[in-house]
Amino acid sequence: MIGKLTGTLLEKNPPAVLVDCHGVGYEVQVPMSTFYNLPATGAQVGLLTHFIVREDAQLLFGFGTHSERQTFRELIKITGVGPRTALAIISGMGIEDLAQAVTLQEAGRLIKVPGIGKKTAERLLLELKGKIGADMGSKSLFTNENQNDILQALLALGYNDKEAAAALKALPPDVGVSDGIKLALKALAK
Repeated sequence: MIGKLTGTLLEKNPPAVLVDCHGVGYEVQVPMSTFYNLPATGAQVGLLTHFIVREDAQLLFGFGTHSERQTFRELIKITGVGPRTALAIISGMGIEDLAQAVTLQEAGRLIKVPGIGKKTAERLLLELKGKIGADMGSKSLFTNENQNDILQALLALGYNDKEAAAALKALPPDVGVSDGIKLALKALAK
């Protein structure tokens, strides 16, 4: 019903914002990725929205990008994942990290998000497989299987996701697994 709001940003109280659209103030729940990219209070803002009507409430959720809104819509289709949990996932991981976790089927990355247990994480991975990632327009780090193997080796050695991803970006695209691991370790040692 309400697909987009454009107006003046009146208040910013995470995770909610108040947007004045020609005299009507809309309270909108936004993920932190959108919140951090909002302009200063008093400036014009445009948000893509998703409107949910329940028996006890009418809720409006806002997003800065189409991919955030589409990911939110995919998440709320999953049994046991409500709008607030979906916002927590998008806020806690980001779209690209979520797509990467689904591609690699890594439940451990989802469990780090508050409110997500092991069973919910496994259900998310199962139901999101093939629905987010390339279709969402997010960039995958993996151009081939070798890079995936290199990433898994770095994670197994104790490097975190960001360190491993940064090391992968510095590698040549067609590097072999053993050479790639050696180069990545050299880059991480600096």
